[in-house]
Order: sequence, then structure tokens, then C-alpha cells
Amino acid sequence: MSDSNKYKIPIERLKKVCRIEEELNFCRTSKDVEILQGVIGQDRAVKSMEFGLSMNAPGYNIFVLGPQGTGKSTYTQSVVSKVAKKGPIPNDWCYINNFSEWDKPLAISLPPGKGKEFQKDMDKLISNLTIYIPKQFEGSTFLQQKDVLVQKTNEKMNGILRDIEKLALDSGFGIQQAGQRVLLIPLKEDRLITPEEYQQLSLDEREAIDNKRSKIAKEIDEKIRDVQMSQKISEEQYMDLEEQTARNAAEPLINQLKEKYTDIQEIIKYLDKVLKDVAENHAIFRNVRPLVNEEFAAEFDDGEHSEDEEELFDTKLLETKDSKNPFTRYKVNLFVNNEDAKGAPVVVESNPYYYNLFGKIEYKNHMMTTMTDFTMIKSGALQRANGGYLILQAKDLLMDPYAWDTLKKALKYRQALVENIGEQSRFVPTVTLKPEPIPLNVKVILVGSFLYYSFLSVDEDFKKLFKVNVDFDVEMDRTNENIQHYVSFIGSMCEQENLKHLNCGAMSKVIELGSRLADDQNKLSTRFNVVSEILYEASALADGDNSEFVDAVHVEAAIKNKKYRSNMIEEKMQQQIVQKKVFIDTEGAVAGQVNGLSVMSASGYSFGLPSRITARTYSGTEGIINIERETEMSGNIHSKGVLTLNGYLGGKFAQEKQLGLTAQVTFEQLYGGVEGDSASSAELYAILSSLSDVPIKQSFAVTGSVNQMGQIQPIGGVNEKIEGFFDICSLNGLTGDQGVIIPESNVTNLMLKDEVIDAVKEGKFHIYSVRKIEEGLELLTGITAGEPDKFGEYPENTIFYLVNQKLRDFNKVLEASEE
Repeated sequence: MSDSNKYKIPIERLKKVCRIEEELNFCRTSKDVEILQGVIGQDRAVKSMEFGLSMNAPGYNIFVLGPQGTGKSTYTQSVVSKVAKKGPIPNDWCYINNFSEWDKPLAISLPPGKGKEFQKDMDKLISNLTIYIPKQFEGSTFLQQKDVLVQKTNEKMNGILRDIEKLALDSGFGIQQAGQRVLLIPLKEDRLITPEEYQQLSLDEREAIDNKRSKIAKEIDEKIRDVQMSQKISEEQYMDLEEQTARNAAEPLINQLKEKYTDIQEIIKYLDKVLKDVAENHAIFRNVRPLVNEEFAAEFDDGEHSEDEEELFDTKLLETKDSKNPFTRYKVNLFVNNEDAKGAPVVVESNPYYYNLFGKIEYKNHMMTTMTDFTMIKSGALQRANGGYLILQAKDLLMDPYAWDTLKKALKYRQALVENIGEQSRFVPTVTLKPEPIPLNVKVILVGSFLYYSFLSVDEDFKKLFKVNVDFDVEMDRTNENIQHYVSFIGSMCEQENLKHLNCGAMSKVIELGSRLADDQNKLSTRFNVVSEILYEASALADGDNSEFVDAVHVEAAIKNKKYRSNMIEEKMQQQIVQKKVFIDTEGAVAGQVNGLSVMSASGYSFGLPSRITARTYSGTEGIINIERETEMSGNIHSKGVLTLNGYLGGKFAQEKQLGLTAQVTFEQLYGGVEGDSASSAELYAILSSLSDVPIKQSFAVTGSVNQMGQIQPIGGVNEKIEGFFDICSLNGLTGDQGVIIPESNVTNLMLKDEVIDAVKEGKFHIYSVRKIEEGLELLTGITAGEPDKFGEYPENTIFYLVNQKLRDFNKVLEASEE
């Protein structure tokens, strides 16, 4: 018989308890520690972020990756905002009318705050022009010049008309006006002859008159053309007079603006075009009601006015915002306003769809079509972040089919372009715009989990554009320094969220929770969202008890309450086992049957459950048949684990003979599929038990993968697996013989709940660790596995001796069958 005690794990190794006198001797409560600065346990991520933010070269955008709950989003916003405050404030951007090509608005850049000022200056200019241009046309100078022009024109035209009359009279004709025509009527005794008198003339007389009239008519037509030319010249002179009059009214006002913006050449050129357009389109300023009265405009122009007066002025200009208003052509679209910026902008776009990111050209319905103009160009997050930082969630970005490709183009060509998608597919005719692109200088920061690797594998441009990856870890070393940081996090959260502070007992439980979440005695979890939830709930419990500080009992209760809210499925599955609807034995011994352990997850909650694994062996040459794989219920890793068993069995028992074996292995009552190789050692135990006819103790449960050499390899979820079998044993009744066998390499992962540790202390439950299959067999059967002698034979009454004998019997059956 074997001694199982040598494989028992000491109680002190089942959980790394936080010793207050050693690990928390620097404080009595979380109130005594300094407020946390920055992020803890992420040195690699912090250095990568610092490097990425310091690089200004193209392509050094940042991808922040890591599991959910590690604080990567909060840290990213915090550190970027801190860096951005020291950065320069970027310029404002405005869109203005392109008088040469109206559908291609121009973009101009102004110092921060000047964009809004320029916009208001242009609004005031429009208002002043509606006053001073009509006033200029009503002035004596214009009226005198107009009268002189009219008088000269009339005199010239009258002179030409007199010449026409004289020419007609000298030729014996009089003139009669017939609409637009001039008729030459023969004279008789200084009067126009009548048609009857004309008909009484002889044919020769009438022919002579007609010939003479034709000759005179040609000369008169030349005189009439002189009249028309004089009219045209007069009209052009009058138009020039009107344009000059409008220019005289507008030029002083525009010159004032040119003096104000003398350092910005784009505005100087623009104002020159405005002056030219105002002079050419002066009619829109005449015969209209002034937007503001003259007194108010003059008063406003003095530069001394209150905020109420500014609001009143803006109210009076509201009617100019209609896209059909003729004055819109002179307005300014303040596209990006950095007037209130305190440094480089930081834009966090939580809804990164196409138009939210890249802006939009809006439209209005008008006369069965849609109309737009440059004042309806709206900025997106990318334009607002220009000169600073844009933070996006990667998974949200991929929800829009156009967003990612458009963002790549913007970063690649360093231009921010406003362009509506799907314009070509519109059924309703539209007027479209092509705004001038804005130069782009922005650092984009994508925050995601493992999408980083998906981007790398499918998008060749990604690595060129996002050269910096900031990788957040889920754990950090459990050192005294990091424990102090953990306590600083607790204290900071209590202060920021107005929670009750924790005493040392409570903090020790939070430290132990950190190691449990990390599944490692020497690590602490950096999934601070889970820790934060416990702090919230523990504070509420302490508040209900009227305690000054949160105590250990409050933290323990918060952890149990959180589990209770999530473990309904676990309890129902446990009831199925207790009620014998799912067959799991916790007593007795059965050959070819072993309790395996698995971890299940539901709604973010993970728990362990035992599964019955059985094996039947018989003579044949098919080797190990994995029933789950044959029914396509096995994952690749599980199938690999089962195939590995062939290597172990062949190495042990088929060196001098063939392995004449067929073994069927399955998870009983498992209908949802199986993945992972953590049950491969249990499957091997079941096969060896079936071959040797030695029963396996059902009071044990086993976990651990095995390699071809028979070494037991580590697995995940060891705490959940142990606690899952312990709970079933507790429900059936602890006998003192029950326990779990785990890989030796998993001992440092143990952070078991107190109920399990108490049962181990009382001798009601046991936890063992093994390094190879032989040790596990010894525990499960009470019989040693056996070591071969120099002839390769195993000692009698050992497991391997019995297995070897059974395989020889199988081979004899095969040989007889072949004969």
C-alpha cells in the first residue's frame, strides 16, 4: 500500500494569506496612504505610452490593448489629458465662400479665438453694408453724378434725334413713331400725306418716293444705331457709377478689417474678393430693410459694448443664417473653434460613426431638391482633435463599414476631408460641395482588447499607421511595493467616490482577492473594475452597520453576495448531481471510471464542476477512440490531448510488442462539447484502470494535462475546479476520504476559499499534487504503478504489471484471430 500523505499539499500553501504585521505595517487604514498618482502594475504600458506621446513623426499613432477591466481606457484619457495641457493650442479653422468656384469652399486658419472674432466681424460688415450702401446711393454725390450722366445722355440722344428729323425734312419726309419703328412719311405742303393721297400718285412718283425713302432710311438707321450705342454706353457708365458708389461705401469698412487682419494674407485676399463682389452685387444691399438700425450699428462699432448688446446684435442677424439669404455668400463658417482651449485638444468620441468622426455637409429641402452651401459644413471629431489627440474604442470604430478605411486615408495623406458618403446613389437631385481639405496633424489612440492582433493580420496599413502598442497586463508581482500601490488605489477610490475607508483587516482581504483574481499566490490582479465593485459593495455594507471603517467581514460579505447574484446556474447544476440526475460518485471505487474537473462560464461568472470520465478497453488495433471527437463534440486541443495518450501507452508497453488495444474514452452525460487538455491525465487514469481492472477511488477528482512522457502539466482554473468538487462533496456529505489531485506546478496558483481550507484543517477534505502519472495512479488506486527492471518487466501486484499482462492477453487474441 502507498503513503498518500507525501503528496498532500501543506495547509499554508493552499492560500497566501495577507499578513497584516508584515505586508500592511505602513498604515492602519486606507485613509493613511497618499492618493494614487497614475496607474499601478503597468510599467511596460506606461513606458510605451510615454514613448508614443513623445513621438511627433507620422505613423506613430497608438493602440492600447489589454483585457477588459485593467483600467486602460481611464489611464489613456488621464495621461493624454495631462500631456495635452502642456501642448500648444491649435488654430481655428473657418470655411469661406469661394467667389470663383462656389462649390469648392476655401479653408482658412486663424489664431485661437480669432475665428469667432472674424465671424462676428463679417456679420457686422454685412449689417453695415445694408446701411451704408443704400445711404451712399441716396447721397447728393451719387444723385448729382447720376443727373449729369442722364443729362449728357439725353442731350446726345436729343441731338441725334434732331439730326434724324433734319435729314428727313431735307429729303421731303416727316417722321412718325410706330412702336419700336421710325416711319418716313412724304410731306405735302409741310404736312404728312395721307395713304389715300399716296395711292393717287402715279406709279413713277411712288417709285421715286420709295427709292428716296430707302436711301434716307439707311442713313437714319445709322443714326438710330448711334442712339442705341449711346444708350449702351450710358448704361455701362451708369453701372460703373453704381459699382463705384457701392465700392466707395464698402471700401472703408473692408479696409478697417484688412488693417485688423493685416498679418493673415488669406483674409486680405478674401476681403479684396468680398469688395469686388459687393460692388458687382450692390443691388442685394439696396431697397432692403437694414438688419440693424444705423444708430445701433454705429454704437456697436465703437468697440465698447456689453454681452447683452452682443447677444442683441446676434439676434438681429439671425435672418442671415438662411441658406437662401443673399448675404450668406459673405458669412464665415466657424468650422473649428479653439477659443476656450487650455492646450492641445483631447477628443474622446464614444460614438465613432462616419459623420461623427469626419464631419458632414448638411442639406435643406428647397423646390423639390436639396440645397446646401458652405455655411452648412459641420466638423467631426477628427477636425476638432486636429493639433491634438483623438481617442477611440476600436470595436466601436469597426461597427461602421466606412469609418476605418476613411480614418486610414486621413492619417496616410494627413488631410481631413469633409465628404458625405453615398452622394452618387441619391435619387433626389442635390447640389454638392467639395470643401478644401484641412491639413491634419493628430495623434489617434485606439483602445481595444485583442483586436490589435486582428488588425495586424488582416490590414497591411495598420502597422505603418499605428507603430506604438501599449500592452496592459492583467497581473503584477505581489511585492511589498505593489501592495502599497494597491492600498493607495483603495484609498484614492474611497476619496474620489466618497466611500468608507478600509481598516487593515479589510485591506488584507482585498489583497487576497487580488491574488485570487490573478490565480497566483505571487501576483496581484490589475482588473481594478472587479476590485472596485467589491469596494463599493463593502462600503455600502459598512454604512448599513454604521461602522466607521470597512472591516474584513464586509469585504467577505461583498464577495459572497456578488457570487450569489451570479451562481444560479452553478447551483442548479449542483442540484442535478445531488439528485442523481447527473451521475457523479463521491464514495466507493470503480474500475475505468474517474472524476474529471472542468470550468464553466456563464455571464462572466466561472465555476468548477466534476464530470464522469469512463474508459472501456478491449482487444483490437484502433488505439484510443475519443467518442467526443468521433461525434464532432471535441475541440482541437482536447483531441490533441487524447492522441497524446497513444504516445505514452506505446512508450510504456509497446517496446517489444504491438499495442493491440482499442480503448473508448468519453465524458458521460456531456452534450455541449469539450475543449482543452486538462482532462487528459484523468482519461489516461481511466484507461489504465480499465486495463488493470484496479478500481479508482470515486472520492477523488483529478485535473491536469499529460505529455507523452507521463509528466503532469499545469492547467487553468485550478481554484474553481477544487471548489467545484468540494461543493459537491459537501452537499453529499464530507467523509474525510475525499480530495482533489492537481499538478505540482499549479500549487502556486492556489487561493482557495476559507471553507475549503477549514475542511482541510479538520481532515475532512484533502488536496494533493503530483508530477507524473505514476504518482496519481498511486493516490487513486492505493497501489503503486511500478518501475520496470533491467529486463523491462514490472513487479507483480503493481498497476503496470497488470496493464502489461492485459495487453499481452489482447495480443494473443489478435494473433489467434489472424490465424
